[in-house]
Amino acid sequence: MKEQFVKEVKLAALAKTARLKLKLSKAELGRQVGVTRGAIHQAEEFPEMSLTKVRISMIEKCAKVKVSGPFYRIQQDD
Repeated sequence: MKEQFVKEVKLAALAKTARLKLKLSKAELGRQVGVTRGAIHQAEEFPEMSLTKVRISMIEKCAKVKVSGPFYRIQQDD
């Protein structure tokens, strides 16, 4: 996977896809990253919730990639 910038919605989708690719249950992945099954479910299904750290842990554990950020852009009005 090459470097890319993604939004929270995409992180949620990537986290779910990575878990499913490894055929891990939500409970099993939760144990591996140190959170509850419910936290995994919320991280995958509710991108509007602020669960960035959980999503990053899921992606890094399942997809063997490094996720860094956040990236914030501040634009000043002239």
